[in-house]
Amino acid sequence: MIDGIGALPQASHHLMNSSHPDSVLPHHGSSPLSAEEQRLTMRTVTWRLLPLLFVCYIIAYIDRINVGFAKLHLREVLGVSEDKFNSAYGLGAGLFFIGYFIFEVPSNLILQKVGARIWIARIMIVWGIVSAGFMFLQGTTMFYTMRFLLGAAEAGFFPGVILYLTYWFPVKERARTVAMFATGGVLAGVIGSPISGALLELHGAGGLAGWQWLFLLEAVPAVLLGIVVLIVLPNRPREARWLTSEQKDWIETRLAEEAIATPPGQGHGLAQIFRSGRVWLLCLLYFLMNVGGYGYELWLPTIIKSFSTTGSFVLGVINAIPYFAAGMAMLLVAHLSDRTGERRGVVAAAAITSAAGFALSAYFKNPYLAMASLTLAFVGLKCTIAPFWAMTTAFLGGTAAAAGIAFINSVGNLGGFVGPYLVGIVKDSTGSNVAALLLLGASLLCMGLLALVLPKTAQSQGSLH
Repeated sequence: MIDGIGALPQASHHLMNSSHPDSVLPHHGSSPLSAEEQRLTMRTVTWRLLPLLFVCYIIAYIDRINVGFAKLHLREVLGVSEDKFNSAYGLGAGLFFIGYFIFEVPSNLILQKVGARIWIARIMIVWGIVSAGFMFLQGTTMFYTMRFLLGAAEAGFFPGVILYLTYWFPVKERARTVAMFATGGVLAGVIGSPISGALLELHGAGGLAGWQWLFLLEAVPAVLLGIVVLIVLPNRPREARWLTSEQKDWIETRLAEEAIATPPGQGHGLAQIFRSGRVWLLCLLYFLMNVGGYGYELWLPTIIKSFSTTGSFVLGVINAIPYFAAGMAMLLVAHLSDRTGERRGVVAAAAITSAAGFALSAYFKNPYLAMASLTLAFVGLKCTIAPFWAMTTAFLGGTAAAAGIAFINSVGNLGGFVGPYLVGIVKDSTGSNVAALLLLGASLLCMGLLALVLPKTAQSQGSLH
């Protein structure tokens, strides 16, 4: 299942202010831009691109996980008996990632051919329309089909944006940029949880159920932002009206020089990626992360409801707590990882911390301790994301990055199918959350241990051999 570091505003300032030493390449005499002009150019690029893409990812993530809130009101709509409802919901929630898996790599290849502006806009408008269509849900077959179609519609958005950023930012700036973009998924929980809870309380307004209002109103921003992307997003630096000719030339030249300087041992396409044992290990790490992550996020409202009798809006506020804490910790941990250059150790420590949180939440009966443990689990889980992608993009390098990012993201997101589905089966079989939480914790524990097995060269450099 997407994907910079201090408090979020501090990280944004750090990223937008390109005054750090590696924000620009050394100034060569042949460059028409001074060092200060180079910094100003990248600051302009960052402010023009990242805020829009960041907001788009927030909307994508909200539309991906809002079914977790709707689930509390869907049993009669789906026509499923109470003893089978959790399994049916888990299957439907997870089917999103099957559609995502099938169409992700082809989507990235099309984006590279037709351009980011048209393709990202197409993705957003189509997923918005599909998401709005959930308001007409009736029966499990339609639920399964719509979740699959939503995944197919959104496929390619996250890796497409990552690929798009490589058209503008060199390797030394890319990890921070990707990490900053990825925090949109965390902020989506902070913003989207209370909104989803509030929309459920519109039940009966205009003759619609609360869950229908939720799907309809949370789909509209995707369509509107898709139109904005179509109007304002340049495909490449050459098309940016807000850059001078000298700035465009400098950006394209530095990226071309970097591509020429890429060691020949680094991969150049899917064929070599398929043969890399390290790439498959990275896929497994990301798979386990997503088993725990989406098993958590798509079931969190239900888990909270099991020990809370609050209304939908308060439930949404409570649901936002782990996201807020995770966002703050994610930024701090990624800053530490960038400063020290340590990737796999940080991934391992964060994953094992998450596993401990899941284990504690399974056994605490006190709702406050249970919520604190759930928050710890989510904090640890989200803190794996930035160092994982920094490690992955550094390892792939060069032209292997585009295909490799899409491939690892695609295979790894299958965990988003397995996690929610297994949680549903376990809950129906046991009638409690304990075994399900332990299962999610086990996936993070395995991830942490496997991260330590990853060769050290894969966290900073290396070929695909």
